[in-house]
Amino acid sequence: MGISAITGDVFKNHDCLGHKECHDRLVSILSRLPENLKIHAPVPATFEALQRVHVPGYLTWLEKQCVKNARYCMLDEYVFSGGYWEQNQIQMGYIDPNTYVNPCSYEVATYAAGSAVFAVERALSGETCFALVRPPGHHAEADRAMGFCLLNNAAVAAAAALTSVDRVAIIDWDAHHGNGTQKIFYDTDRLLYCSIHEKESFPHTGLITETGSGSGEGFTVNAPIRQDSTIADYQFVFDEIFIPALQRYDPDLVIISAGQDVLTDDPIASMKLVPDDIGKLTQTVSDAGDYPLALMLEGGYGPSHPDAICSIFDALNGNVGRPMPQGMPGKVTVETVLQLKRVHRLA
Repeated sequence: MGISAITGDVFKNHDCLGHKECHDRLVSILSRLPENLKIHAPVPATFEALQRVHVPGYLTWLEKQCVKNARYCMLDEYVFSGGYWEQNQIQMGYIDPNTYVNPCSYEVATYAAGSAVFAVERALSGETCFALVRPPGHHAEADRAMGFCLLNNAAVAAAAALTSVDRVAIIDWDAHHGNGTQKIFYDTDRLLYCSIHEKESFPHTGLITETGSGSGEGFTVNAPIRQDSTIADYQFVFDEIFIPALQRYDPDLVIISAGQDVLTDDPIASMKLVPDDIGKLTQTVSDAGDYPLALMLEGGYGPSHPDAICSIFDALNGNVGRPMPQGMPGKVTVETVLQLKRVHRLA
């Protein structure tokens, strides 16, 4: 049934002038989408869908904080942006040191989560769908917002899918570990979570030894790699760890938490990928098996982010060749892969 995206104007209402996670990052993407791409209008998540993942009391608290402009308000009448002081047009406050809200933020976050649910519904119907939404979600825990994230879009979508399928896999290539996604599914064998991320970076989780608990033991696969890693490091981890783990698990659905802060020009991370590399990772996952595929936008704040999104769509449309080895992975990456093979019994 083809390729599609889901996005819309509602996401501009969660904004904070001068903040890295702002509406401009989505505007720059939308101006570069492929011609004739089917675009669906965003939809809000139901409270039922949200509370499969999030504590109801947290949802109530978050909505109230947004409406009253945050309990811990750091509102400034003027903000510094682009070298100038500008009058702040949107009331806003912070609910942690780096996560802002305004009176529209809760509604926008429900649209982000609901659109993620819609994306997996389309995927399960045979249409690969990319939820181009914000705010991002993979840091949000069941009862906590953090790291720019209010609701965990990928987790809400996966939980919705698990009402109709048996197994879901999430591949997370954002430069920062998705602590929220990991924690939400840490004790279940119905979701495989694979994360490759910058070692010793925010949020300082995602160790190799974090593998799940109870029935979820072995279904969390963390690959922390060094700063300045290149596509050679990423491709090595995918080829040697993630793809074998994915094929062994044989999921009914694959979700990609697509965070492009791994790009070399990203201002908040230190990886060394280029836009074409993101397409190669997409192609690697797509080639792994005939799995329904949905993608969720996570991080990505640099000027080449739109080019990386174009590369993803190129791969989804079959316009990216099979990835070829480029350079050699670093020593730390090789050691990480060897340790992961032992921990997760991957030959």
